[in-house]
Amino acid sequence: MSGQGWEKVHVDELDSIPVAGVVWHPVRRRLGIEAFGMNAYTAEAVGKQIVEEHDEGSLGHQEVYVVVRGRVTFTVGGESIDAPGGTIVFIRDPQLKRVGIAETADALVLAVGNAPGRAYEPSVWETTFSAAPLLDEGRFDEALELFAEGLREHPGNPSLLYNLACAEARAGRTDDAIAHLEEAIAGADRWADAARTDPDFDSIRNEPGFPG
Repeated sequence: MSGQGWEKVHVDELDSIPVAGVVWHPVRRRLGIEAFGMNAYTAEAVGKQIVEEHDEGSLGHQEVYVVVRGRVTFTVGGESIDAPGGTIVFIRDPQLKRVGIAETADALVLAVGNAPGRAYEPSVWETTFSAAPLLDEGRFDEALELFAEGLREHPGNPSLLYNLACAEARAGRTDDAIAHLEEAIAGADRWADAARTDPDFDSIRNEPGFPG
């Protein structure tokens, strides 16, 4: 539901995408939010992660986690935090490692974040994770269009180029896959090592021109 200048969506209407050991429900992408990052998360089961273990040191993001329903146990910088529904956990220091474990089956966490003093830019992982279920369903054209959109936002990004190459290899687009993999490696050497063992490239690894 939407009106002039506003939009409404229920969390149960959001996509559910298993990724990084949690279930991601895209909020920012669904609503087209441009000012800040926002996503919702659930867990695959009680006792599983609802917020993956990570820190924000590379991005410098401060994050707020709101437990919308259920109960979650957070561990932040080695300290345990009991977080029943209604709890707000603000992590000021991006370097602190954090993880959240779902204590109830209905647990739902809303995450909001950005770096202080910096204009918000959508994270490149949103594109890759959004494309994953499309690729698994064989909806290659839709997945490749997502990567095209991501590269319009982040021109030349090596991570996006690498994952685009993976998608093209799975779609049987050998020449495009090799060309984009070469671009990714030119932008960051580490993708050459990744490509040597990535099963997405098994079908084209012996093709002429495959890097490495």
